[in-house]
Amino acid sequence: MKDLIKIGIPSKGRLRKDVLNIFKKNKLKLISSRGDRDLIGSIKGKQNIEIIYLHAREIIDQLASKSLDLGFSGLDLLKESEINIQNKIKVFKKYPYGQATLVVAIPTDFIDIFSMADLEEVAFEFKDKKKKRLRVATKYPNLTREFFYSKGVTQFSIVKSLGSTEIAPYTGSSEVITDITSTGSTLAANNLRIINDGYILKSELCMLVAKSSLQNKKLQRLAKLLSTKY
Repeated sequence: MKDLIKIGIPSKGRLRKDVLNIFKKNKLKLISSRGDRDLIGSIKGKQNIEIIYLHAREIIDQLASKSLDLGFSGLDLLKESEINIQNKIKVFKKYPYGQATLVVAIPTDFIDIFSMADLEEVAFEFKDKKKKRLRVATKYPNLTREFFYSKGVTQFSIVKSLGSTEIAPYTGSSEVITDITSTGSTLAANNLRIINDGYILKSELCMLVAKSSLQNKKLQRLAKLLSTKY
């Protein structure tokens, strides 16, 4: 369908609940013919709008490839994506939901490390004495690498995390982690603490629009409506 507007909504988790609430507050009823598990939906009374439920990371890629016109995801996931992807997406609205911070954390028994400068020293010691690089487990390799370099920490290697990143230091797969946290309680429960100046990025739920779709008047009206009540 030529004039079809495609909107991406996170398929699970807290972000999904927050986005559904935004639609509800603006009196837009989302409907799916096969119930909550359906990955395709629509808005009652709105013609030519298709709702697609996707993983929050996938929404970023689909916006960049023009497969979606509008989508909801976390700022952290947008900033982690490649620059050529970010350049194709406009942050239309930031919401006070899904607020969390990407941080650098270390085991609490690393008693001599308080700052990124301390971490740099330890990284060089690792290289000189143990002949290996300090390992950093993360789901955010791009943001982590960029932040570490900006702090002068260069002697490290990235270990991509697929599961619970907090476990990595205790399974022996890394010495340091970077992870997204809202309260820090999960880190503390796993005997990890945040480095004093180890705050990489503050994130929140965002409405994102593909720059290729910005001229669509119908899309503009819908985006403005979803920016009013939240």
